[in-house]
Amino acid sequence: MNTRRPFYQTLSSLFAVVLGNALYALTVKLFLLPSGLVTGGTTGIALTVNHLFHIKVSAFVLVFNITMLILGYISLGKSFAITTLASTFLYPMALELFEQFIGDYVLTQDILLCTLFSGFGIGIALGIVIRSGASTGGMDIPPLLLQKTLRIPVSISMYAFDVCILLSQALFRPAENILYGVVLVLIYTMVLDKMLLMGTNRTEVKVISDRSDEIREAILTRIDRGVTLLEAESGYLHKKSSVVLSVISNRELPKVEKLIHEIDPESFMIVSRVCEVRGRGFSLNKRYQ
Repeated sequence: MNTRRPFYQTLSSLFAVVLGNALYALTVKLFLLPSGLVTGGTTGIALTVNHLFHIKVSAFVLVFNITMLILGYISLGKSFAITTLASTFLYPMALELFEQFIGDYVLTQDILLCTLFSGFGIGIALGIVIRSGASTGGMDIPPLLLQKTLRIPVSISMYAFDVCILLSQALFRPAENILYGVVLVLIYTMVLDKMLLMGTNRTEVKVISDRSDEIREAILTRIDRGVTLLEAESGYLHKKSSVVLSVISNRELPKVEKLIHEIDPESFMIVSRVCEVRGRGFSLNKRYQ
């Protein structure tokens, strides 16, 4: 059983990388290219090169990704290159495949719809790839190289590159497309952030009470959830007490609140949402002793 789990994890990660790159390529083909929108990253550079030298977007992306992969291997090491290898070839290959099958088909000419769906599609695609533990390669690599050699923060250099790439497309795109392109970048950035934080949402409950032992016992037996006791000291009277910490499902919150108020109506309770929980009782089966 232990030998199968790494295999299935690797298989699921590979599937996620393929799915993410295919979705990225499909979004670019259906919404980004027909609408003449501008974007950042390797695709943005490819659009500029395509306009100036009429080189196919997919061909340029493939050559550029391979070049960046070699630089990444030399400067950042073998482990980084391995995580980038799949996306280096999958995205341009998928883009070329969709160009062959879809051809000149245009789904919509509404630039607002193209902006929205491009943002959602690219954000979701990048989120799938990054959550699988892989890298999208391409323009992800230069900021990492600058951080290693010149100590420039990745976020600063990444934004600087994106601004330059957007400005290069401003030379041959209408002003309206540039503005929509800025909206596009904002949308896929927000969607990507949501994707990276996405998980099985749970509720964290902290309870400060003089009857913490009773509350602990009630959550264990009546709610069937794990409990952790944290040592605490009140700030005013310096009174020692225990904080009852438990993570429950969202649906269990009303039941837990009612239970705590029945035991101690004067208890101090803090409720917060957590994005993801892993461990025994959640991502692993419960174990009773």
